[in-house]
Amino acid sequence: MEFEQIYLGCLAQASYLIGSDGEAAIVDPSRDVDHYIRKAADKGLRIRYVVETHLHADFVSGHRELAERTGAEIVISARAGALFPHRAVADGDEVRVGRVVLRFLETPGHTPEGVSILVIDTERSPEPRMVLTGDTLFIGDVGRPDLAGIRGLTPAHMAGLLYDSLHEKLLTLPDAVEVYPAHGAGSLCGKNISKETWSTIGEQRRTNHALQPMSREAFIGKMTADLPEQPRYFGMDVEINRRGAAALATRRWPPALDSRECAARVEAGAAVVDVRSNLEFGAGHVPGSVNVGLGGQFASWAGTLLDAAQPLLIVAGDDDRVAEAVMRLARVGLENVAGSLAGGVDAWHASGRPLATIAQITVADLRSMVGKDGLQVIDVRRAGEYAGGHVPGAVHAPLDRIAGEASRFDPARPTAVICAGGYRSSAASSMLARAGFKDLRNVLGGTGAWVAAGFEVARADEEGARFVDPSRLPTRL
Repeated sequence: MEFEQIYLGCLAQASYLIGSDGEAAIVDPSRDVDHYIRKAADKGLRIRYVVETHLHADFVSGHRELAERTGAEIVISARAGALFPHRAVADGDEVRVGRVVLRFLETPGHTPEGVSILVIDTERSPEPRMVLTGDTLFIGDVGRPDLAGIRGLTPAHMAGLLYDSLHEKLLTLPDAVEVYPAHGAGSLCGKNISKETWSTIGEQRRTNHALQPMSREAFIGKMTADLPEQPRYFGMDVEINRRGAAALATRRWPPALDSRECAARVEAGAAVVDVRSNLEFGAGHVPGSVNVGLGGQFASWAGTLLDAAQPLLIVAGDDDRVAEAVMRLARVGLENVAGSLAGGVDAWHASGRPLATIAQITVADLRSMVGKDGLQVIDVRRAGEYAGGHVPGAVHAPLDRIAGEASRFDPARPTAVICAGGYRSSAASSMLARAGFKDLRNVLGGTGAWVAAGFEVARADEEGARFVDPSRLPTRL
């Protein structure tokens, strides 16, 4: 049996190639499908099936294009309501890929139509060797249960289904069965997914917080507490995936526009997305632009922070980065790119138009400033990260809600923005600048650098914020 996990770091997303006797199945493909076709050809395999574990909310799948280009059949749950030609499967159904059997288990909870796939290599054993769990079971976590709200299903109802799927289906498997989920650390489909990309049923039974002994009611309470806000693009991507996205080759390439043309587009309502690093952005950028750097989880944050209905203008250092940004935006369904700024910010400045700046400071600088001159410190990490330890006096306002929460702060006061390493804080700083904040500072290295420097850390617990030893903090900050 051929088996390969294909991991896309930008989306913390895993797809899979399974092959046997000249045939292959691709599970949960990303939007750009050329690499699947090349991989299968290199291995001498014909792609016979394209399999979806569910209707993905956090990225646009390439299932339709991959099937059209290879003649493969798309396999998806009968409960998905898919609007493209497909084979609908239910609990216990099987498809064969050479001498490999793919057996489907209905495992709703993250979504109503979610399935997990038992992979049985009949050359080795009639028993399953691995299970592809989609977004039902992650390494260290389980799928969030609140994505079906647009279909009238409550998070509590879905969490109950998730409990049943875990305990009646997945946890009945032998401990040695390998677990391969659709996402890893950083995905917005779970709250605290491990950085590991595979495990075993036995290891997850021992270590996964959501699989520890508890009643169904306790599980529902745990899974529905402190859910992060659902990114704005999730519902859109579900519907794109239900009908199947158009082939990327059919899309019009956005033109390179001069400064005058870009300024006119901005005046008409386009948003400027600067995909450079926080240092480049801070040194000079088009006023009002949003910084979502290609160096981080660009696609997820772009989908979260940008309006899919608004025309987008890209600012990058070169044409290659423009092309990369366009591709990665398409992976989350953002295809309304009106153009890019030819010549970048240098051309903008050369045309006589001003550039805006945001100061970049070290954690040592921040420590010397805390508590002085009215400085307000905003921590834009997720709730669990903030609770684990933060700069004393920092106020929590997660990046995914920063636009709506800017009014909690005084735009006239000096403001330092901090995250884990400087990426999210730069995005947040750019959005605060758009909201009228004038005296902004982005903290380089973020809380990770603060902790590494040995500076005092506050943690919220039952006694309120207090100082703790940095060595007691979680390592993943």
